[in-house]
Formats: sequence, structure tokens, C-alpha cells
Amino acid sequence: MAIIYGVFSASNLITPSVVAIVGPQLSMFASGLFYSMYIAVFIQPFPWSFYTASVFIGIAAAVLWTAQGNCLTINSDEHTIGRNSGIFWALLQSSLFFGNLYIYFAWQGKTQISESDRRTVFIALTVISLLGTVLFFLIRKPDPENVLGEDESSDDQDLEVDESAQNNMTKAVDAFKKSLKLCVTKEMLLLSITTAYTGLELTFFSGVYGTCIGAINKFGTEEKSLIGLSGIFIGIGEILGGSLFGLLSKNNRFGRNPVVLLGILVHFVAFYLIFLNMPGDAPIAPVEGTDSGAYIRPSKEVAIFCSFLLGLGDSCFNTQLLSILGFLHSEDSAPAFAIFKFVQSICAAVAFFYSNYLLLHWQLLVMVIFGFFGTISFFAVEWDAAAIVARGSDYRSI
Repeated sequence: MAIIYGVFSASNLITPSVVAIVGPQLSMFASGLFYSMYIAVFIQPFPWSFYTASVFIGIAAAVLWTAQGNCLTINSDEHTIGRNSGIFWALLQSSLFFGNLYIYFAWQGKTQISESDRRTVFIALTVISLLGTVLFFLIRKPDPENVLGEDESSDDQDLEVDESAQNNMTKAVDAFKKSLKLCVTKEMLLLSITTAYTGLELTFFSGVYGTCIGAINKFGTEEKSLIGLSGIFIGIGEILGGSLFGLLSKNNRFGRNPVVLLGILVHFVAFYLIFLNMPGDAPIAPVEGTDSGAYIRPSKEVAIFCSFLLGLGDSCFNTQLLSILGFLHSEDSAPAFAIFKFVQSICAAVAFFYSNYLLLHWQLLVMVIFGFFGTISFFAVEWDAAAIVARGSDYRSI
């Protein structure tokens, strides 16, 4: 994980250049091949192949996310970007539900994972990944009049023709310069606080929380199977949030702020219940687990309910971040999405590091602080954008 997120963070600096040269569709296809290679390594894993594949997937993930954000933006307009962001997020997170559901039932009661079990799962996942990668070529090319940022002057169109004549090196350099300039804009600096929070809570629900559940001996013999069940309910929360906010965005007159507010309130409720329900040493407990007490008697039902809340809150933040980035930077979205994943992956890597040393309540406190200020900073960007729209301009004027 350290290798993947470290390479992921660094690679986001060059991904706008890659997408500018080869385009989003070919970028996603090439990245998908590396994802498939990474999955295939687990069919018969060796240390050298595992760590090497981790480097390659770190690079591929950076390219894939930047190209995906660019593809989402150019296939949306100002009325559909919110809906499309929600649909994308629901589809993405459906893997959490179906993957964990299969493992929960197929491996229920097993204390050892046999080679046959492992190979069956990873051969199937490799085939599915390759199929999904090929399907990238079926993504439609958007009509120029339907693309976000359609109101271009004749000067803009002439400039676009000139740019198409530039060589690849010039395109790459221009994309890199745009990324650096974008980093220091007021809007991106404010959104970076929100993005940092999503990186911290990503690490928490994808790594730390499952570890905590599996470490509590008071859950009895079901403590390990509860990890899979927790993943299922995180997935349900993610899918529900993405679907719901995607459907509601078309008729949402109040902007993105209410969804983000819902997200932080849901997460604060989850953090408080986790604080009460789980012992402080759960994240750093030894392999034997922990018998330490919490403020209430550890409850499986509360633990699984918190998994659902973590997923729902995460979908609130990510769908709205994808939506607002597509709005703010509709004409050239690749650098914006690269910075988004750069900040998120760095914070996720930092959280993976400190999660091995900090007690649970300190980890929750860090997320509460970042969540509070991240929500306020998102509100500020959304209010500024809405004010400019009200004056007869649009998000691209920011």
C-alpha cells in the first residue's frame, strides 16, 4: 500500500501531460491493462512480481483517475455533470458490495484460504478486469455542442485548431504548467482541504476500520467474518449515496452544499458511535486481538451500522467533489482531477502510516478536525461559484 500510494501521488504530477498527448480513452485502456496485470499477479504471487506490479499500478491508477475525470467532464454538460458523477460513483463502489458478498458466503467458516480458492477468485477477477478494459473503447465520442464549456468564442476555436497542430512535447509541457498554476488558485487550495479529508477517511474505512472490527475479541468467533460484512455495508452506503445524489442532482435547486453537509453529519455520527463502541487500542492490537473495554459493550449491529454510515458519507463528499471539479474546470479538467487525486493519495498514504501508531480516538479526532474545515472550505467555493452564476457568468470565470 505504501508503494502504491507513494507512486500514485508522484505520478499525478505527470498524468495531465499523458492524457493531453494520448487522450482519455487510450489512457484508460492502457491503465486498465496494468490493473489486470496487478490482479493476475495474485494467481501465483512472488515477492518480486508483487512489488513490481505495485509500482506499475501506482502509475496506472494516477493516469486512470485523471483520464476518467476528463472523460466524465467532456461527456457531461452543466445540467448532467452532477447526475453523471453520482452514477459513476455508484457503479465504481458496487464492487465493494458484490466482491465482499461473494467472499462472505464462499469463504464463510474457513480459517485458511487454499490455493484453489485464491486462484479461482483472481482468475475470475482478471477476466472481468480485461473485459472492462476492452469496453473503454465503446465509450462514445461527445458531440462538440454537448460538451461542458461549450460557449466558446471564435477566438477560442481558432486557438483549439492551433493547439491541435502543436507537437506532443509542447502539449505535455503546457499541461504540466497548467497543473502548477492551478495548484495555487484560491479555489483549488480550498478544495484541497476537503480532498485531504477524503484521503484520511478513505484510509480509515478501507483499512483501519476493518482491522478494528477483526481485533475485538468480544465479538467472538464471528469477528473475522464481520470484516467482510462491514465491506458489504460500506458498499451499500456508497451505492445508495451515489445513486440518490445522481438522481436528485437534476432537480436540486440548492447546489452541492446540502449533500456535503449531510456527508459530514453522517460521518460525525459514525465517528461518535465508533468512539463509544470500540476500544482505543483496536487499530494497533496484536494478532491475538484485544480484550480492552469501550465506553459501551461492543455491539456487532452498531459496528455494521457505522460501516453503512462511513460509506454513505464518503459518497456525499466524492460525488460533489467530482461534480464541482467538472464545473470549475470544464474546459481543461485533466489537471484539476490530477491535483485532486494527488492530494487525496498523499493524505491516504500519511493516514496509512500513522494508523499503525495512533490510538483510535486520536485518529477519529484528526478526521473530525479535517472534516470540519474541509466542509467549510467546500461551502466557500460553492458559494463563490453560485454568486458568479447569479451575476450572469458561469463557473469557468472563477
